[in-house]
Amino acid sequence: MRQTLVMGNWKLNGSKSMVAELINALKAPATDTPSVAVAVCPPVLFLGQAQALLTDSNIALGAQDADIHAQGAFTGEHSPAMYSEFGVHYVLVGHSERRTLHGESDAMVAAKFAAVQQAGLVPVLCIGETLEQFEEGETRAVVERQLHEVIAHSGIDALANAVIAYEPVWAIGTGKTATPEIAQGVHAAIRAFLAEQNADVAAGVQILYGGSVKGASAAGLFAMDDIDGALVGGAALQADEFAAIIRAGA
Repeated sequence: MRQTLVMGNWKLNGSKSMVAELINALKAPATDTPSVAVAVCPPVLFLGQAQALLTDSNIALGAQDADIHAQGAFTGEHSPAMYSEFGVHYVLVGHSERRTLHGESDAMVAAKFAAVQQAGLVPVLCIGETLEQFEEGETRAVVERQLHEVIAHSGIDALANAVIAYEPVWAIGTGKTATPEIAQGVHAAIRAFLAEQNADVAAGVQILYGGSVKGASAAGLFAMDDIDGALVGGAALQADEFAAIIRAGA
């Protein structure tokens, strides 16, 4: 039985006061819904503060990106090994904003996935198609290509210790959300693609939906057989809204 996971990606948002207020507000709903795993991914500057605030809570800590190197002359980058010292459990890799704004290729995402796992952390592999690709009926081909690159680099078994987040780019920050049926169709296709190589890995991997998830839409999404939670953007910055998404997963 796959556990529901609700993860908040704060992106480039936050301040010391906001981090404290938001985390403290989320402790109760996370505690009240023990059947749902909860995680937050603040900007890297706030990881130390978040680690201290999350002590004795059941909220996991995540990072938004990682470099492929453990150390060295790579100014401005952050190593997965460094994250371990801050209690980080999850690391996002291949988020659509990294792919589009920073030009990260499928090969780079696969390398980051491997680096995160080598540091003993859990990569959250973000995959998804643009609006043009969706309208051209290319969704399945796009997500399979993105998955194939990771599998070719690390092997199918690596996905047994990972999370997949399907995030249709056309639904991120736009207010548009794929209907539960559309999202379920893609999630089922992802699981079927993985099952062609390893049925056990396919059955066990958590596949989250990410794309303007709100409290009002979460229950319908979570009711689908192959949707195991949500990677939440804007709504993760609102304690009441994020709490509603958590409760929808119970």
